[in-house]
Amino acid sequence: MNVPRLFKTAFLILILQLLYTVAHAQSDPDPHRFDDEIDSFRYWDAKNAIPDDPILFVGSSSIRMWKTAESFPGLPVVNRGFGGAHISDMLFFKQDILLKYKKPACIVMYCGGNDVAGGKSAERVVQDFKTWWAVVRDNFPGTPLVYIPIKPCPNRWRIWEEESKANRMIKKICEDDALLYYADIAAPMLQTGQPPANDLFLDDKLHMSDKGYKMWTAVVQKAIEEALE
Repeated sequence: MNVPRLFKTAFLILILQLLYTVAHAQSDPDPHRFDDEIDSFRYWDAKNAIPDDPILFVGSSSIRMWKTAESFPGLPVVNRGFGGAHISDMLFFKQDILLKYKKPACIVMYCGGNDVAGGKSAERVVQDFKTWWAVVRDNFPGTPLVYIPIKPCPNRWRIWEEESKANRMIKKICEDDALLYYADIAAPMLQTGQPPANDLFLDDKLHMSDKGYKMWTAVVQKAIEEALE
């Protein structure tokens, strides 16, 4: 029996398995799982007038579940969040959640937590954010974007280190671009505890409660005002 050869074969199999795992973890989920939600956006837009120069909220369920019209009265808010979204899904449906809305006065974005929870690295989240920002710049020159960082939450506290890494990298990008605004909702949330206090969330310890959204609104309102100035 050639023992060294067996070790080499086992080692090669292990390497191939690791490479497959990494590739699979970084892959994008099927965007067509959101076809029904996107169709509902199209139906609503066909039946209703879109405000001029809207404040466009985009992203995942933390945007979708946010009562943005009530939280930001007087602003021409359009909410195009869809639950479970990765940034890759936003890019796939960019025509329906971004490009069709003339020139937004400001874009507010929250996305990235599902990406990390789905196995994507902080670096991948940052790269996808750069791609999204490039789409915005190319189509709406001069339009500012308010980025809401990935939130700390009890349900996903185990991956907070990777999420926080993505936040820090995107914050640096925002600091170097006059049209990017970093609405740091994570800092006040972490002041309530690590992980943050349960009453900021619904029972799933993932999605925001009314109290949590009030905290977000105070931070994001200020960022929008700065962006519109």
